[in-house]
Amino acid sequence: MAAGKFRRRNFVFVIAAVLAVAIAGWGWWRTVGRIDTDNPRVVAQGQALYLRHCAKCHGENLQGEADWRTRRPDGELPAPPHDASGHTWHHTDEQLFGIVKHGMARYAPPDAKTNMPAFVGVLSDAEIRAVLAYIQSVWPDEIRRRRHAQNR
Repeated sequence: MAAGKFRRRNFVFVIAAVLAVAIAGWGWWRTVGRIDTDNPRVVAQGQALYLRHCAKCHGENLQGEADWRTRRPDGELPAPPHDASGHTWHHTDEQLFGIVKHGMARYAPPDAKTNMPAFVGVLSDAEIRAVLAYIQSVWPDEIRRRRHAQNR
């Protein structure tokens, strides 16, 4: 009888763990969602938001700051480009969404210095996705294909 209870308890534990993982995954998907680069309305909204909130540092044409790979005297890296010449496209949608929403501090090494602010409370999740859609819409098809595979 004790072995039966033990098996049942383990079975219930396994089912609960699987459900917890599924719910966590669903929560992530609902937060990040799909970055819709094929919707002209979303891309246009993203461009307007980018120009208002991001272009000051990352450039009106996504070009980033000059010498973006070279640390300044204070140890800070300049804002990188978001066009194909930068490294933004190397990151998953989940990472990019998190960086915009929560700032770079959560994702950078402890000694890194950055001016990248958190946009939580400034931009909604849908607005963050729109900004990312605009940025990604200018990337070459080859990069977009590679990222699609990366995000799976």
